[in-house]
Amino acid sequence: MHILAAFDKFKDSISAQTACEVALSAVEKAMSESIELSQAPLTDGGEGFCRILTHAAAGKIETHIVSGPLGETVEAPIGWINLEDISSAVQALLGKSRGRLAIIEMASVAGLEQVPKAKRNPKNCTSYGTGELIKIASCEGASAILLGIGGSATSDLGIGALEALGIRFGKKDRITPAQWREIQSITGKIELEYPSIFIACDVDNPLLGKQGAAYVYGPQKGLPEHELAMFDFQAARLASMICDYFNQPQTLKDYPGSGAAGGIGFGLKAALNAKFVAGFELVYTWLNLAEKVANADLILTGEGKFDSSSLSGKGPYALASAAHAASKPCILLAGKVDAGAARQLSDRFPLCRSYSITPEGCPLPKALRLAPKNLHSATIRALLDRDS
Repeated sequence: MHILAAFDKFKDSISAQTACEVALSAVEKAMSESIELSQAPLTDGGEGFCRILTHAAAGKIETHIVSGPLGETVEAPIGWINLEDISSAVQALLGKSRGRLAIIEMASVAGLEQVPKAKRNPKNCTSYGTGELIKIASCEGASAILLGIGGSATSDLGIGALEALGIRFGKKDRITPAQWREIQSITGKIELEYPSIFIACDVDNPLLGKQGAAYVYGPQKGLPEHELAMFDFQAARLASMICDYFNQPQTLKDYPGSGAAGGIGFGLKAALNAKFVAGFELVYTWLNLAEKVANADLILTGEGKFDSSSLSGKGPYALASAAHAASKPCILLAGKVDAGAARQLSDRFPLCRSYSITPEGCPLPKALRLAPKNLHSATIRALLDRDS
């Protein structure tokens, strides 16, 4: 029997890689029959994006000291692969087939998990370090750059990243949204010749308005509700200035995905003509998940929380959908599974069963701390249920 473990991360708790390893260790303990085990850690463009894709393509990872979201120094990775070493399907998604691809993960340099909870507020966070990594990759000869933007702490329109590339906003350096009111001009120029930049993104939010960066993602990054309107107002003012400075149409603010990760895609598209690519489609193709699902007899998947937002088609839900299409049983394990989402999952995919790994009444801090143990126990329970 061949069992595939393909988990996304459990936010603030365990990585996708660790989740796969824990689940497979539970399989070995619970099952006495002859089994073959394989794993494929998932990524949504956030934490783990660089390492997961780089390792899957037998590339190499180097680390650099750059600026973190609060201006502190952090060590962040850049993954390097040869484009010739990835599948033609991935090459087609990127429109590139030769040269060196640099893989950058925004979560490693401007990620929400890097900011202590008491200090989380995008008004005080910068994407400067992301720009530094882009510049380093370009100077080291990247033919193209792939940027994962999930899990960001910032909502600065990519202004910090553009500062690192040579653009100056007003009279101060290292501007954060807390100083946006002071910006009255944009100067400077991007002096290097940058390669094609591809942004892995699965959301289609515009930059501004009730469906934009501030209103949709600001609160989860620590932006107080009463400051949303003014934050969005200042973002609109700066975005208009950026469009004018780089001779871009004002409609760029409405481009699908421009509101992702606090608008860094907007800023990089305005300045460097960055292109958006469908994040999960890229990862699914890159990891050759279709073939892995076809070869498996049982799929184990999951993430930190499975709710109505998980039903949009990304990550574990997309894997459950692929298992259904291949008539393969699937077990989904999450820190918490919303009852309504669980019903919809089983209605759509009868061969898929879902489990909350956290015991009823367990407080969140304890649940996060005990997630590996709880995942191990829940996996064994799910496998025993399957055999009963």
